[in-house]
Amino acid sequence: MKSRRTGPPDGGYGWVVVASAFFVMGLSAAVLKNFGHFFLDIQSHFGVLASTTSWVTSAAIAMFHIGAPAASALTLRFSQRVVIVVGGLLCFLGMSLASLDLSLPWLYLTMGFLEGSGISFSWVPAMSMVNHYFARWRPIAYALASSGECVFSMIFSPVFKWLIETYTWRGALLIIGGLQLNLCVCGALMRPLPAAAEDDAAALPSGRKAVFQCSLLKKPELLLYILFAVFAAAGFFIPTLFLVPFASSLGVEEYWPAFILSVLAVADLAGRLFCGWLANMRLLRSLQLLAVVTTLTGMVLLLLPVGRNFWAILGFALLYGFLFGCMVALHVTSIVDIVTLEGFDSGLGLFMLFRSIGGFIGPPAGDLEVFSVGAELKVQRVGDPRRYIRKALRLWDSK
Repeated sequence: MKSRRTGPPDGGYGWVVVASAFFVMGLSAAVLKNFGHFFLDIQSHFGVLASTTSWVTSAAIAMFHIGAPAASALTLRFSQRVVIVVGGLLCFLGMSLASLDLSLPWLYLTMGFLEGSGISFSWVPAMSMVNHYFARWRPIAYALASSGECVFSMIFSPVFKWLIETYTWRGALLIIGGLQLNLCVCGALMRPLPAAAEDDAAALPSGRKAVFQCSLLKKPELLLYILFAVFAAAGFFIPTLFLVPFASSLGVEEYWPAFILSVLAVADLAGRLFCGWLANMRLLRSLQLLAVVTTLTGMVLLLLPVGRNFWAILGFALLYGFLFGCMVALHVTSIVDIVTLEGFDSGLGLFMLFRSIGGFIGPPAGDLEVFSVGAELKVQRVGDPRRYIRKALRLWDSK
């Protein structure tokens, strides 16, 4: 009588899946995190407000989240392998078509809609695969896989800067699109778990009997977690998008602003690996640990504008990057604690969908000049992000 697998393998080919997911994270999320390098060039090229330009990134972030339920449903219907390959093709089309430079709305469609959808179709099934292949080692496996985002962010930050200066921002987009075609190779490595587990729904849903579970929204715990996700996503991408203009406004020139993003990525990597290891020790529930690091992250972001020079900004970037990495290492695996592994794919899709609300309004909101003088709150929209930073610093000094 053949032995039956009663749970995730927790190793074996699972480590190949982790390695593949590592590259998926790098070629999807790391590219999105480095969109800030194109910000000033696109704004200057089209002669528009910073808030208008930021809708390119905002659209990509929104589609990254909105496309998650579709990615989850297609994963349940077909397989993670197929969906990741489709995602790689969408990313290639989005960036290569964006390089045609037809208009700013064209960038919303290509660099925003297509690229964001491709990232979603790559990221969601890759995370699904890692969580289904592991149980005991799930936190550290997810931390290792998601660290690809950090490693590639460190590499991409100076490389994107060099590509833009050498080939212009349009040529850089075309080259990046070609790199993202490698997502198809990563998808090909995502081997589905054996069919012997078809009746073990907790191990891997079968395409013939698993359906997307919208009924999970009836769980109060998931609704509260989704609310957390909305607020978190509103600020997730703000520092990486505006740190470069912020540093430039303080007189930091040449490659140093890009270096800040690289240092942030190093700290992010350390945070993910540390928190993955800590979560694997089971000293606290993942949700409890997540609450602690989220609070600390908010405190660091509140103090960030106090930095007046390169070294102060670098110190805050280190703290933010480490705590951000801790959050990322926990926020996806915590979904399993709420809806169990059987409902993970559907829960992840719903989580990402509603998180898009925060991701959609976050970057444009970051272009608002908001500061308080006594009881007076002044909110003013301006075109150049460096201008409102300088004004805010002068106002701070005058007080």
